[in-house]
Amino acid sequence: MSSATFPCVELNGDSASAEDLRHLVQTNYGHFTAFRAEDGKARGLDLHLDRLQRATRELFGSELDRERVRGYLRHAVAGETRELSVRVNVFSRAFDRERPDKPVAVDVLVIVAAASPRATTPLRLKSFRYTRELAAIKHVGAFPLFHYRRLARQAGFDDAVFVDEEGRISEGSIWNIGFVDRYGVVIWPDASQLDGVSMQLLKAGLACAGAASCTRTIRLAEAGGFRAAFFTNSSTPVQPIALLDERSFDVDDGVFAMLTRCYQSNPSQPL
Repeated sequence: MSSATFPCVELNGDSASAEDLRHLVQTNYGHFTAFRAEDGKARGLDLHLDRLQRATRELFGSELDRERVRGYLRHAVAGETRELSVRVNVFSRAFDRERPDKPVAVDVLVIVAAASPRATTPLRLKSFRYTRELAAIKHVGAFPLFHYRRLARQAGFDDAVFVDEEGRISEGSIWNIGFVDRYGVVIWPDASQLDGVSMQLLKAGLACAGAASCTRTIRLAEAGGFRAAFFTNSSTPVQPIALLDERSFDVDDGVFAMLTRCYQSNPSQPL
């Protein structure tokens, strides 16, 4: 692949046509994962493949061959050493809306583009009462996520963070959130959310570094008691949070450098 072909859009290893994608547009049912790749490698690739396999079983009742997906990825990024943005969508042109219970084979769409610069500006967040449907799956039903993000930006904030009916913080629009207490312990919310790959890599890196971390209930009312907070997803592994509603947090370069080192301690894996 050369830079002239960006973005690269391939379905089952071949260039995708408009007709190939018609079913994906007309039947908004499926799941995906997204990550950055460089020099034919990606951090947490095994976790991304695990995610795709689990969601395929749940949504389509069929198995997804991870080596098949890796082959499509290698084909799509062949020859590129620059940092790339990669998205893998799994859907099925055989899916029947009249018989959604019927197991079907799936199609794999790979989209590759040049990676955008990583965001570093501290975020200002607005909270909303919302729990994502099938929160454990990274599904394509993203309408509410962007709607709440839009409402947050209209209110003068950068993004939305979600709180469940019991007042527990869960996740952001397309990312996970973590907090750091005054003792330096990293604390993750335990409310219903996507088990993000970058969050998993950060947890592994913290454990390897011997840094204290835990998962527990975090209520919106107590968020102001934390020293720092951060955003994490596969596009931006660590980004400081400066404000959540009226609650402000320290933007401590030392804390965020430590978190970044923990993330980077996970080796990149060949596609």
